[in-house]
Amino acid sequence: MRVLVTGASGWIGSAVVPELIGAGHQVVGLARSDASAAALTAAGAEVQRGSLDDLDILRSGAAASDGVIHLAFKHDIAFSGDFQGAADADRRAAEALGEALAGTDRPFLIASGTLGVSPGHLATELDGHGANPAVAAWGDGPRTRAETAEFVLSLASRGVRSSVVRLPPTNHGDRDSGFIAFLVGIARDKGVSGYIGDGANRWPAVHRLDSARLFGLALDNAPAGSTLHAVTEEGVPVRDIAEVIGRHLDVPVVSIAPEDAGEHFAWMAGFLGADSPASSALTRELLDWQPRELGLIADLDQDHYFESPAG
Repeated sequence: MRVLVTGASGWIGSAVVPELIGAGHQVVGLARSDASAAALTAAGAEVQRGSLDDLDILRSGAAASDGVIHLAFKHDIAFSGDFQGAADADRRAAEALGEALAGTDRPFLIASGTLGVSPGHLATELDGHGANPAVAAWGDGPRTRAETAEFVLSLASRGVRSSVVRLPPTNHGDRDSGFIAFLVGIARDKGVSGYIGDGANRWPAVHRLDSARLFGLALDNAPAGSTLHAVTEEGVPVRDIAEVIGRHLDVPVVSIAPEDAGEHFAWMAGFLGADSPASSALTRELLDWQPRELGLIADLDQDHYFESPAG
């Protein structure tokens, strides 16, 4: 297939692109900068210059493709105070891509999240559809993003082989700059590795190479309207994450009171305090997806998260 990938040079996308090319697909990657374009060219992909705000480019790119994988999200503004703006841009992009694919029966995959799908309970692919009070409680931005996922699933009734791949809060691996790297940075800066309360709350996890393989399988085989979970480990206690970070940095591991979490962890406090385990049993059965990379704690023990920022 000729596959349009947004976010193709990002953390997940840079793993998805070689996965698709290795399977014989031709990849067209959306690139908003010269650096992204150069990275895509080096990976063997064709470059389409543009951003999520270039809706006409998205429509024409999707119309000229045999399938679309939408991974891009404005994380830079989302985590600097404008999650709503990022979610709104994501919704407009999904609508433009979906409009171009309507009636074609071509695959359209988007990335979503497992965090908050079923707080305190093991979330399955069947959960989190329709009204979701937990997501709503986090604010309008997260609710908008959840509604975008439901919109994409609804495209199955308009002749699109749509599916949503829910990703855990950590897609870990070498050169990760996401949540785990942020936690390491906080621990290094503050001289303690913290967790909130008793730290028993759980985060699901996956290695980014395993999630990339799932996107490849879904592109080829996921039925229309599928919700998929890219989850290797159902729930790693946050305290366990804090302990391995403390051990590698040789700093104390401490509990942060919930009322002090915002000051200590900044924007990440709400995410870090969530108890949101998730299962991928239905996904594994549906697509025969078999994760084979390291688990989160074992990956943390590889040391790459703890290399000097200057080195």
